[in-house]
Amino acid sequence: PISNLPPLPSLSQIAYLRWIIHLHLRNSAGHTSREPSDKIWIRDLKSRAKIEQEGVSVKGSPHFNPDPDAETLYKAMKGVGTNEQAIIDVLTKRSNAQRQEIAKSFKAQFGKDLTETLKSELSGKFERLIIALMYPPYSYEAKELYDAMKGLGTKEGVIIEILASRTKNQLREIMKAYEEDYGSSLEEDIQADTSGYLERILVCLLQGSRDDLSGFVDPGLALQDAQDLYAAGEKICGTDEMKFITILCTRSATHLMRVFEEYEKIANKSIEDSIKSETHGSLEEAMLTVGERRSPVLRLTCVRRPRGSVMGQRQRQRAEGAAARDGVPMFTFKVNLRSSPYSQHGPFTQDTGTLVGVGGH
Repeated sequence: PISNLPPLPSLSQIAYLRWIIHLHLRNSAGHTSREPSDKIWIRDLKSRAKIEQEGVSVKGSPHFNPDPDAETLYKAMKGVGTNEQAIIDVLTKRSNAQRQEIAKSFKAQFGKDLTETLKSELSGKFERLIIALMYPPYSYEAKELYDAMKGLGTKEGVIIEILASRTKNQLREIMKAYEEDYGSSLEEDIQADTSGYLERILVCLLQGSRDDLSGFVDPGLALQDAQDLYAAGEKICGTDEMKFITILCTRSATHLMRVFEEYEKIANKSIEDSIKSETHGSLEEAMLTVGERRSPVLRLTCVRRPRGSVMGQRQRQRAEGAAARDGVPMFTFKVNLRSSPYSQHGPFTQDTGTLVGVGGH
């Protein structure tokens, strides 16, 4: 019977990988470049750049010894200049637990804190990604949430992106890490720093009510949800925000994809366009992020590119949060820069660079 079949993988697991990448480029001194496109579709990159996959670090090193790794990192940062490639080779090929052991060995051998040493030697987006690797699982996301709420003002976009893009189990671990690290409840802090419908949607997301793993879609319920969304927005004067929040925060990504398809048939417009016309500000951003469609095309987004480049806050959050967790695929590639899309943006001192990707939900 159907009930005995194993659950299907969720769309976020099999159809779409959010890859945030670090492009390690050794450009010539004083070189400035035009900003290349923020998003590079893998089909374009494959046709224009020669890519060789070097390794995957999901399980870490099977013959792990922290002492030589710590020594390699020390030598990479000793004296003038920094061997960033050596840092990439060590830290991206070790599990989170192994990186914690390397940090202990580094301090025991050289009397220095590894994270602080990395901070002093690196800079920019590359520094942020490498430092994220050194955090215990989920502590980095807890830190980002805490930083987003401390002091005057609230970085609502940071909170929205983290809560809207994590699974039920990940949210549970983030809340646990937050309370352990900062001695307060994440939910209570969010309630104190936000208000109105934004507060409601964030609190709903924290409950982890989205069934992200079953992959099951009820066509009848999807149609009913689509009709309810239309009745709560386009069909009436005004908007029933709570109906949108309830559906977006309690349905799985695969189910929402079906809902949005049905919605377009009913409303003759996309759910994104409806949300933009019915809401505004942080609530609009939150709803768009929660309801983001998962593309079946593998996407690459740069964490660090030639000098002068800018990366959006969302892409950075995905990269650094994923980097700090075990069980998240991490890849390194060799890229022929002279045959890549980046070659048009200025001269490079080397023909190849290194691409580090982080894949996750």
